[in-house]
Amino acid sequence: MTPNGAAGYGMENGLAAGAPCTDLERYLFDLNGYLVLRNALSSEEVAACNRLLDDVDGFVGDGWHGQVKLYNNPDRQEGLILQQVYEGGPIWESFIDHPSWFRKAVHFIGSDDPENFDGHHGPAFIDECFASVRGPGQALRLHSGGHVGTIRTQYRFHAGKFHCGQVNVLIALNDIGPGDGATMVIPGSHKSNLRHPQTVALDKRDEQSSVDGVAGAVEIHLKAGDALMFVDAIMHGAARRTNPGQRRMTVYRYGPSWGYFRHSYVPSPELLAQLSPERRQIIMPHKLPAAANG
Repeated sequence: MTPNGAAGYGMENGLAAGAPCTDLERYLFDLNGYLVLRNALSSEEVAACNRLLDDVDGFVGDGWHGQVKLYNNPDRQEGLILQQVYEGGPIWESFIDHPSWFRKAVHFIGSDDPENFDGHHGPAFIDECFASVRGPGQALRLHSGGHVGTIRTQYRFHAGKFHCGQVNVLIALNDIGPGDGATMVIPGSHKSNLRHPQTVALDKRDEQSSVDGVAGAVEIHLKAGDALMFVDAIMHGAARRTNPGQRRMTVYRYGPSWGYFRHSYVPSPELLAQLSPERRQIIMPHKLPAAANG
């Protein structure tokens, strides 16, 4: 198998007018649980993202950069995390409904079907968006899997329609190849009924582990601007970085419009005030109920 598996095939051909996905994309997403979208971002978009990461490079601790939450615990292996990254400026706002992936994400959630109640509050909801910078020795443990059956992250296909609880779009902000700490997935594990024998035990999840050497796992190698779209039910994590330098990426996580935020962060009033109604609906689809009449 190539590092990207069958989903590394070019997807620019075969898209019917108005369709969010090709038939091949639908087939491979169902089969493998992920797609690789080549050249999802332009070089200019990638450069704009890296300007924010350059600004916070070297940060250690727990703090803020404007409305973007920063977290980097040197005792942990995940590296620098930037939460609420759609607060980071216009380029990050544009990812909320970016044309390279948004309609595909909505399709796999299933809310482009007018009869699907999951779209009652809008086409989708972003419950978390973050960027990550990892250096040598850093990694991410294996987690998730279809055997868990969690509704929030589930994979389901029913009556010819996708119904995914969480569709992640991971965008490479620099080249991620062998030795760079690439994301790793186990193709097909979004449908698994059995627990993988190498799943990290609950009482060992704070230990430093990676997906290196896990049976069935493959590295997903990306060029800067490529995107990996995957259902969260697939078993995934990352290899340990052995090369010098950094692995830079960002993840936007889409689910049904009735969802709620994964963490305690919510969009700032300033961001909500400046977004278009369409983007505002995706990051804050719910409104507080009107006060009852006394």
